[in-house]
Amino acid sequence: MSTVEGTVKERLERLGLALPKAAAPVANYVPFVRSGSLVVISGQVCFGPDGKIAPEHAGKVGGSVSAEAGKAAARLCALNVLAQLDAAVGDLDRAVVQCVRLGGFINAAPGFSAVAGVMNGASDLMVELLGDRGRHARSTVGVAELPLDAAVEVEAIFEVR
Repeated sequence: MSTVEGTVKERLERLGLALPKAAAPVANYVPFVRSGSLVVISGQVCFGPDGKIAPEHAGKVGGSVSAEAGKAAARLCALNVLAQLDAAVGDLDRAVVQCVRLGGFINAAPGFSAVAGVMNGASDLMVELLGDRGRHARSTVGVAELPLDAAVEVEAIFEVR
């Protein structure tokens, strides 16, 4: 069992991170849907704190984007997922029961198959911030293109109170 000390905000601060402002949708969809005790978060790309995709997080992982930069991009996606969840429930500490599932999409160069390691950037952050409540089922796929030429996109499902 993995326990974590302090609040989510305190853990973010210890990691030198902060939840960004929840990003507005870029097309005809909503950023999250709450249905009963589940919150489904639409795919979040790797926007940085400035609300933009950094040059090192744009393009194909295994091509112009290194696997390490892809993993950092996945971590940013996870932060953006949590920002949407915070907008949906208002208090991550009291409301989150479990991260049920993460889905990762890696903008992969032809022949790049190490997509699971890239997605660990998102998975690792969920566990760092939520402890056992951050452990989740997961799917990771390499894709030909992503919106805004993002290197990574992550979607999620959470059980909440």
